[in-house]
Order: sequence, then C-alpha cells, then structure tokens
Amino acid sequence: MTQTIAPRLRTLVLLLLAAACALLAAAGPASAHAALTGSDPREGAVVDKAPAQVSLTFSESVSMDDDSLRVLDPKGKRVDDGKPSGTGGTTYSVKLHAGLPDGTYTVTYQVVSADSHPVSGAYTFSVGAPSDTSVSVSAQGAGGGFVGGLYGVGRYVSYAGFAVLVGGAAFVLACWPRGSGVRVVQRFVVSGWLALTAATLLLLLLRGSYTGSGKVADVFDLGLLGEVLQTKAGAALISRLLLLAAAALFVAVLFGAYDKREDEERRDLTFGLAVGGSVVAAGLAATWAMSEHASVGLQAGLAMPVDVVHLIAVATWLGGLTALLVALYRGSADTPVPALAVRRFSRVAFGSVIALVVTGTYQSWRQLGSWTAFTDTRYGQLLLVKIGLVAVLVGVAYFSRRWTAQLAEAAPAVAGAARGAGKASGSAAVQAAAKTAGKASGNTSAKSSGKETGSGNAKVAEKGPGAAEDSGGSRRAAQLARQRAAVDAARQKRQRDADPNRFGLRRSVLAEASVAVVLLVVTTVLTQTEPGRTEEEAKAAGTSSATGSAPSTGAVTLDMPFDTGSQNGKGVIRVELDPARVGANDMHLYVERPDGTAFDIPEVKVALTQKAQDIGPLPVVPDHITTGHWSASGVQVPMAGDWEVAVTVRTSDIDQVTVSKNAQIG
Repeated sequence: MTQTIAPRLRTLVLLLLAAACALLAAAGPASAHAALTGSDPREGAVVDKAPAQVSLTFSESVSMDDDSLRVLDPKGKRVDDGKPSGTGGTTYSVKLHAGLPDGTYTVTYQVVSADSHPVSGAYTFSVGAPSDTSVSVSAQGAGGGFVGGLYGVGRYVSYAGFAVLVGGAAFVLACWPRGSGVRVVQRFVVSGWLALTAATLLLLLLRGSYTGSGKVADVFDLGLLGEVLQTKAGAALISRLLLLAAAALFVAVLFGAYDKREDEERRDLTFGLAVGGSVVAAGLAATWAMSEHASVGLQAGLAMPVDVVHLIAVATWLGGLTALLVALYRGSADTPVPALAVRRFSRVAFGSVIALVVTGTYQSWRQLGSWTAFTDTRYGQLLLVKIGLVAVLVGVAYFSRRWTAQLAEAAPAVAGAARGAGKASGSAAVQAAAKTAGKASGNTSAKSSGKETGSGNAKVAEKGPGAAEDSGGSRRAAQLARQRAAVDAARQKRQRDADPNRFGLRRSVLAEASVAVVLLVVTTVLTQTEPGRTEEEAKAAGTSSATGSAPSTGAVTLDMPFDTGSQNGKGVIRVELDPARVGANDMHLYVERPDGTAFDIPEVKVALTQKAQDIGPLPVVPDHITTGHWSASGVQVPMAGDWEVAVTVRTSDIDQVTVSKNAQIG
C-alpha cells in the first residue's frame, strides 16, 4: 500500500506546486498600496496658463528620487527641474520650466509606498487647449514583468519556508519530542530553513530592479544593492538573514544535543529551546510586520504585534500540519507517529485557529474599513476566498480529529499485537540460534572424540576446522536473526499501513495540506494587493488607483512668501486644500526656507474668509506631522466662491506675520 500511496503523494505535491505557480503568475504586477488621491493640475484639466509646478497627493507617504516624478511635453521632452519636494509627507511637487507653450502634458510617477510596494501611474493635463502627444501612458507600470514575477515567487517561497521552519520545529517540541531523531522530520525542518534563506537572498538581489526599472541586468548592480540596503525593506531583509543565523543554531541544537538527551534531560532542555525558538520566530515574523501593510496606516503600533502573532499562528498550524503529513507518509516503521502526538497537535492547531480568527478579524477591519469593501475591492474579494479556504481547512480538520480519536482507541490493541509479534519473533530467533549452536556443539563433540584416539599431530589438525565451523554457525545464527527481524518489521509496517484509522488520518491530513498550499498562495497575493480601505478612499476621491485612468479631484495650492523680521524669519509657506470643494477638505501646510529646505516654526494658524458673503474668518488649527509639515482633516467649506486663505506664521515668541491669498473653492 505504501508503494502505491507514495507516487500519488509526489504527483499531488507537484500538481499543487504547479497550481501555486500559476496563481502567482496570474496575480500580475503588485497593485499600488499608496493611492493617488489628488493632483494639481488634475487629470484632464485644461488650464489657461502653464502652472509653475505640478503637485501629487498620495494616501500615504512615499519615497522617491529625482526621476520618480516627471512632466513631459507633447514631444516627450522633460519640462520639470527633476527635484521633487515634499519628501516625508503625502504631497509632492516638482517645479516646471517657465514659458511652457500650449499643448497636452503628461505627468508620470514611479515611487515606493511606505509598505515597500512600488507605485506607478500617469495622467495628462493641457495648457490652453488639448493637443496630440507622442507620450503613451498605458505602458506605465511597476513591479511587473519577469523580475516582478520572480519577486512574487520569492515572496511565496519565503512564506512557505517560514511556515515549514517554525511549524516543523514547534511540532517536534510541543507534540513529538522523539521526532527530533527521525531523519525525515530533520530534513523537513532544515529544508524550510534553506528555502527561507535562499528566498531572502533572492528578494534582496531583486529588490532594486523590482522597485525601479524592472530590468534583469539591474539585479547584479552593486550600486543599486547599496541603495536598497538603506531602505526599510532592505533593512528588514538583512535583519531576516541575521535571525536565520540564530535559527540555524537552534536547529542544530534541536536535532543534535536535544535528540541525544534522555527523557528527563530532554524535558529540561525543552523549556530553553521553546523560549529561544519563540524569540527567533517572533523576530523573523517582525521582519514582515515592520516593512509591509502593518507598518503603515491606522494603529500601526498595534497592527505590527498583531501581525507577528498572526504570522506565527499561520506557521504553527500549516507548518506543523505539513510536518505531520510528512511523518505519516514517509516515517519509518520503527518510529511511527504516536496517537498522543497527533492529539497534541490537534490542540496546538485549535489554539492557532483561535489566534488566527482574532488577529484576522482585526486585520480585516483595518485593511477594509467597510462591509462593501468585501465585494467592491480586489483585496476584499481575495480575503473572502481566504476566509472560505480557512473554513474548508477547519472542516477537514474536524474529520482528522475523529480519525485521531479512533486511532487513540485502537492504539493499545495494536501495541499488544506488536508486542506479541515481537515475542514470537524473538522465540523463533532464539530457537534458530539454539539449533545452529546445537549443530556446532555436535561437530565439536565429534572432533573431541577424535582427539582422544588420534595422534598429537591429528589433534592439532582437527582443532582449526572445528573452531572455523563453530564461528560460521554463530554468524549464520546472527544473520538469521537479522533476517527474521527485518521480516517482522516489514510485517508490522504492513499492518500499520493497513490500519483503517491511520489510513483515514493520512488521507484527511493530506487534504488539509492540499488546502493549506492554496491558502498560502492566496495569502501571498493578498500581501501584494492594495488594501480595500485605500482603494475605496481613492474611488471616493474620484481616482482609480489601480489603473490611474479615472478622473482625479483637484487641489488648490497657494505659495505665500513671509518675513517676520527676525533672524531666520524668511521663508515660503505652501497651503494645499484638497479637493477644494464644498464640504470636508484636507489641508496641508509646508514651511520652507528660501533655498527650499523644510524647517519647523513654533506656530502656524489658518483662517478662511469669504468677504462677499460676510462669512468667517473660520479658524483652522493644523497638527504638526513632521519637519515643516502641518495637516488638518475635515476642514469644512460651507459654500463655493472666492475665499481668502490667511496664514499666521510665528517664528519666535514675539515675531509673527500674517500672509494671505485668494483661492476659488468649489
């Protein structure tokens, strides 16, 4: 039976891996995790005269270089100064050349969002009147192509390796300590470490090209690799490699000193390994939590530890499940997986599922924000698929628990039969050895009789052959005992494989592992998909962050020079009001020195006044975000019209000035 099951297992594993690769290949480029929520000029706008600058507003902070934000004229020539400003906030701008002629201009951007994913897009606006343009906006993309696909595969392998490493080690420590001496379990856990290490190195090499040009040649650019090491994602990958060195030491102790200890000493070492392994596992999980979705957005301080717990629970459940499957199918007859180990894993898996439900509910709320996002966004749709797969996995696990209970009830009878077979085998071996020894004794007696009647030389001659025959008989007895032991072991293995309870458990665990492979694929694609909350915010702002082709809302930008009369009292304050319509608006203020560098001042206040309708002043007190950046959300504009925006700037305890400009709102 084992000979027929093993090929089926290999075939099924190959099919599942092929399906995983197909799903990853079909996932396409990573969607933008920072959505473009505003622009000035807005997409498709026709302005009377050329603007002094182009501004883009994203849903979260992004990083960019001199080529990240470009403005091209109808012939494809750059007309910007190549120095984007506003780094560290959500609004970025680039100044344009003076005296631009009429025509259609193309704005392109390619940046990296705070959760480490590449973001790109393009749109057009016109000066005077629209015109033909040679610039194509349909080819704008980031994170795609061969490098993007390879990067996606690397992400999947890294998640799978983490699950195998952490889950396999947890299965040995918590469920089956004697499994540390089983060769197939050792190879399984070590393969997880090797897969995670290799995938991490691959991701580190691909990172620069993945977020940049997408060219294969850039993978081996050491200068680009140096830039990657200075980013948050690069630091996370390097930290992961350092933690994998500690994990290698843990694995060496687990399958070395731990395996060689007796039960009493093994229990003492288990506590130390459990604590050390938990710290290493949490550190590895944190390298994802601190550089991806959990590190940005709402409640990042709480979301990151929740994400660590979620990842460890996934690894403990899915990795331990796969370790159990490998031990059931590939384990030796001498060390079968005991029913007690399966029951222990059942309890561990149940605890992992509880942790997954709690942390997954919080993550779903944080990433979606509304019930409609489940069906209206790609992230929500994938999350529904993941929830369905988890439900199927729990359902299959129910049948595994039933087989485990039946296996536990049948275990004493099987153990008694095995002991009886062992006694019978031992008696047969003893009888065979005695029979062979008897023959040898008879031969020896005959030779002794010859010794008494023969001459002295004959005695010496007969002693050698008698000793050789006695030695040969002992070897034959030992060989016969080994053969009978091998036959008995094979018979016990056949009996074990024929056990309907164990066979049923094998099939249910195999079904669980099959669903787990697909579940891991969906989880990997989810980490590369734009959160539903961000996508809905982008839609509400009137722009499609997925394609960049839908109309986007406008934003009023006002640059006002100021001079309070004190030392370092000169500068420029830029006020951005988005979407500059009746109702709630977001306001951002940026304070810069005359040379363009951002700096902080003690206080800044804003007041909105519409003199024609005698409305205002309406005070706005923005919150300080970062150096030179203040922000206020929900700024209410009661009606459309020409509004005066007055900004009070205080640079010291006694030095302040109020500057103002008018803006058309609504």
